[in-house]
Amino acid sequence: MVTLQTPRLILRRWREEDVAPMAAVNADPEVMRWIRDASVLDEQQTRGRVQAWEREWESQGFGLFAVEIRSTGELAGFTGLSVPDFLPEVLPAVEVGWRLGRSQWGQGLATEAAAAAVRFGFEERGLERIVSITQVGNDVSERIMTKLGMHPVHETVNPTGGRRVRVFELSSDRYVTTRCLTPVHLSGTEQGSRTGELA
Repeated sequence: MVTLQTPRLILRRWREEDVAPMAAVNADPEVMRWIRDASVLDEQQTRGRVQAWEREWESQGFGLFAVEIRSTGELAGFTGLSVPDFLPEVLPAVEVGWRLGRSQWGQGLATEAAAAAVRFGFEERGLERIVSITQVGNDVSERIMTKLGMHPVHETVNPTGGRRVRVFELSSDRYVTTRCLTPVHLSGTEQGSRTGELA
């Protein structure tokens, strides 16, 4: 199983004990404000999401990582790669996303985690393009996308929530030429391995 390490974070696969702290993140209305229709999720719903994320790892070879604070072992939330099926017009595509608990905001952790996921996608999974999608008005997420080297390419309406969203994009060519992302250490069976393009 792949594990990524950054200066402050460990990105790893999900465990049963992650469900309760992730459910606490998903139950915070402020965290969920810019997610789909802003509905919060309870523990049962969160468990279902975690199980689905793990299945995506098995079927796609990538997925959403549990993000752990290295210094404390605390679960901060998630980051990683997924197929944005909720927005068919951008497919085929792979999206980088993140969701951290409010106590972790304002420290640059979302950028650090997402940068590791982007690097994994390009360097370890051979993706040609990674997108990121946010609701119009979510300026914080747009700043993170810009820090990742992404640029806006499209604006549309999310058919599952009816809200306007903005699509950002980073190509593998641009990634190679800009390469300003956070250093990442790969450990486990994935170190040094590469596969074909999955986008």
